[in-house]
Amino acid sequence: MRPDTPADHIAEAERLERTAGLYPEDAEQLLLQAAAHLELAGERDRATTLYDRLLSPEAASPASAPLLIRALKASNLWEYGHEAEARAIIDGVRAAAPRDPAPWVIVAESLESHDELTQAQETFTEAVELLLTETDVNDPSYEKRPLLFGRHRVRRLLGAEHDSWDALADEISTSPVPLDELHDPKRIWSLGSQDPAELRAEISRIQAELGSYREALSRPFPVAILHWPSTELEELLTAYPSLESEYPSHEAHLSTIESSLRELAASGTPNLGIVTGTVPSYEAFAASEGSEPTDVSLLPQYATTLAARGRAVGWPPRGDEGCWCGSGRVYGECHGRP
Repeated sequence: MRPDTPADHIAEAERLERTAGLYPEDAEQLLLQAAAHLELAGERDRATTLYDRLLSPEAASPASAPLLIRALKASNLWEYGHEAEARAIIDGVRAAAPRDPAPWVIVAESLESHDELTQAQETFTEAVELLLTETDVNDPSYEKRPLLFGRHRVRRLLGAEHDSWDALADEISTSPVPLDELHDPKRIWSLGSQDPAELRAEISRIQAELGSYREALSRPFPVAILHWPSTELEELLTAYPSLESEYPSHEAHLSTIESSLRELAASGTPNLGIVTGTVPSYEAFAASEGSEPTDVSLLPQYATTLAARGRAVGWPPRGDEGCWCGSGRVYGECHGRP
């Protein structure tokens, strides 16, 4: 059942913490979800404890997204009175110039929510100028679009004139209501209007916003293909030789991944990705399913489960990005060759 009350959120957070203890390889994603539930329950100090746990040098494994965790921690701290510490962390995140859009969005929205609009605009602008490259400047990826939308919203609140980035935000928006209307700072006054036409127009704008939020929340996790690094595949086949029929060699395994993804892309399947498996994680998954690791039908289920936990990496990479196989070469010179 979906959590609705603080008690429900606390119970869900505690369940996720227990699950993180059973699946150490997924602990980061599970604990981030637990922290989010604690924030929703108003247990912000407990959420901070989880963020600190993930960032601790004594953690079982280094955090894969430390700047994202720092951004979430800063946003949470500011909400319960630790403004100075939050500002210091935000400054650190901006100085680190992450290549992932998520930390930028979080710190910029935190500044925006506390009426630091000029700082929020500067943060969004830094991120846009850093992350929108020549290859995607006209069609930004799904993950980068919130930077443009957030920047447009803040600049609208500041009364700034449209620039080329604002025009791009308008162009890529899928909302039936123009961004200028959605981000109009005077909209709040129309809620108290006695004019039925104004109220109907505002209801339409709110419905459009809800539609955009639902679209974002319902975005499916990738259709993911399972990838075994060479050392993991060797360990897997040593422990379970019957799986050699699935994986005759590591080279054939890598070739199959690329060809399968290309076939899916050619058929029109969207949102493709790759998940990387480990033998302990796979054995734990098999045990949780009450099955044996030798059951080949578990392999696609395992891939889907990893993708649902946010472990998928989008495919294809750009030609100048590192290849997904881990060879150290760029994708265009490795598996991305025609």
